[in-house]
Amino acid sequence: MSTLQGPSPAPVGEEGYDWRRLHPVTPALRGWKVLVAFVAIIGFQMSDVLRDVADTLGPGRAWLVILGLVVLVGAGGFVYSALAWRVMRYAVTGSAVHLRTGLLFRQQRQAQLDRLQAVDVVQPLLARLLGLAQLNLEVAGGAGSAVQLAFLRESEATALRAQILALAAGVGPQAVSGAAQPGTSQPGGPDGAPTTAGATPAPAPVYAAAPERQVYELPMPRLIRSILWSVPPWFLVAGVVVMIVVSIVVGDIGGMFVLVPAALGAGGYVWGRINSGATFRAAVSPDGIRLRHGLTETRTQTVPPGRVQAVRISQGPLWRRPDWWRVQINVAGYGATADVDKGSVLHPVATRAEAGVALWLVLPDLGVDDPMATLDAALTGLDDDGGFTPAPRSARWVDPLSWRRHGVLVTRTALIMRSGRWWRSVVVVPHERTQSIGLEQGPLQRRLQLASFVTHSTPGPVSPRVDHLDQHVAAALLEVQSHRAREARAVAGPELWMRAADAEIGGAGDVAGAQPPHAAPDPESEPPT
Repeated sequence: MSTLQGPSPAPVGEEGYDWRRLHPVTPALRGWKVLVAFVAIIGFQMSDVLRDVADTLGPGRAWLVILGLVVLVGAGGFVYSALAWRVMRYAVTGSAVHLRTGLLFRQQRQAQLDRLQAVDVVQPLLARLLGLAQLNLEVAGGAGSAVQLAFLRESEATALRAQILALAAGVGPQAVSGAAQPGTSQPGGPDGAPTTAGATPAPAPVYAAAPERQVYELPMPRLIRSILWSVPPWFLVAGVVVMIVVSIVVGDIGGMFVLVPAALGAGGYVWGRINSGATFRAAVSPDGIRLRHGLTETRTQTVPPGRVQAVRISQGPLWRRPDWWRVQINVAGYGATADVDKGSVLHPVATRAEAGVALWLVLPDLGVDDPMATLDAALTGLDDDGGFTPAPRSARWVDPLSWRRHGVLVTRTALIMRSGRWWRSVVVVPHERTQSIGLEQGPLQRRLQLASFVTHSTPGPVSPRVDHLDQHVAAALLEVQSHRAREARAVAGPELWMRAADAEIGGAGDVAGAQPPHAAPDPESEPPT
C-alpha cells in the first residue's frame, strides 16, 4: 500500500472552505492558445487585408506591424490569463469539489461527490513536458457539468485524485492515516471546517492510493494491425484507385484533388486511433476501474464501481479472422464531452478472452451458470443459441441478412442484446442501470407483428436495443425488465464502496487480486492472424 499526501492547504477563505490555487504556470499554458488563435485568424481570414497593408507600407514595415500585433495580442492574452489565474480557486470538502473562476463574470461550480462518475488525470504534451497535469471530474449531468482543474503538479493531481475518490467512497483521512492527536483538528478537513483556534495544527491529511492489479494491456503491434484491418482506410484505398482510373480515362487530373480532404480525414482517423490506443492498459482496484492510455496526450481514468451504465462489444467484418473486439461503455458525464470516444473505450482491440475480462470489470456476475458459453453465444451465436430469445422468421422480410442474429437474454443480473451479421454487436445493461425502456413499431413491423425493444441509457456510444422481435415477446419482455429493474434498484447498496473495502486498502485487496470468473485461462494470448 502506498500513501499520498494531499496538496498543502492555503489559508482558509470565505465560507470556511480551504481554497487553493492552481499551478503558477497555468497562465502560460492557457495564454498560448490565444496567440495561436490570433495567428490563425490573421492567416486564414485576413489575407486580403495583409496584402493591402504590404502594398501601403512595404514588405519590411508590414512584417514589423504584423509582428507587433502578434506580440501585443500575445502579451494581452498572457496578462488576462494571469489575472484570471489569480482569482481562480478550488476547494475540496466532504461532499463536493468547488471551483471558482471568472475575472469579469464570477462563477462558482460544484462537483457533488455522490454524483461522481469518473476521475481522469490528463496530460497534454506540453503539460507533460513541464511535469503538470489536469484533473477532470465527470459528474452525472448535462453538457458543461464536468469540473476541470488545470493545471496541477502531476504528483499533486494524483494525490488529489486519491483524496476525492476516498471522500466519494466514504473513507476519510483518519480511516487511512490514523486519528489526529488530541487537541488538534485536520486543517481543511472533509467537512471544510477551519482549524480550531488555539489548537496545534495537524499534518495535511494523507489518503491511501488503493492497491491495483493490471488485468490486460494492448500490444502496439496489434493496435497497428487492427487499424490497417479497419474499414475506413480500405475505403480510402478504393477511392484512390477509382479516382486514378477515372482521371486516366478522362485525361484530367483535377479530380485527384478531391482526394485531399479524404486523405486528411483518413489520416486523422488513423492518428486518433494510435494516439488514444497506445500504451492502453487496465487494472482493477477497490476505487474502481483504472485505465491508462495515450501517446502524446496521456490519460489516466478511474471509473468508480457501478458508474458504468452499459457495455457494448462490437466487431467489424475485417476483424473476424483474428477474432478482435472493441469494448465501449456508457458513463454519465462522458457523453456530454467532445472527446467522448477517449473516455468511453474499455478496450480498443481485445481478444475474445480479454473482452470477457473487460465485461467482468463492469459486471463481475453475469447472472448465468456458464458465463463463457453465454458470452460465446452472444458474440457469434444465431437463433436460440445460449438460451437467447430470437427474432421470428417473419423478421427476414425487414432484415434478410441479420435477422437470425437478433436476440435477447434476461439473466439474474443483466439484459444482454445481440445484433448484426457483418458488424456484430453485443450490448449488456445491468438491471439496476436501466434508465427507461420502451417499444418501437414501424408500419411494416406492425403489419408483420414485430416490434423493437429499446433500453434508454445515458449519452454515449452505446445505444441498447434489439430489433424485430415478436410483438408479444417484446411486450412480455417490457414487463419482465421493468420488474427486474425495480428489484435491482431496491436491493442496490449505497455508493460508499471503499468503506466496505477498508481492509483491502491496507493490503492486497481481494478485489484487486480476484480472477475474472468468466475469463479464459490465458487472457494475454493472441490468436494467430
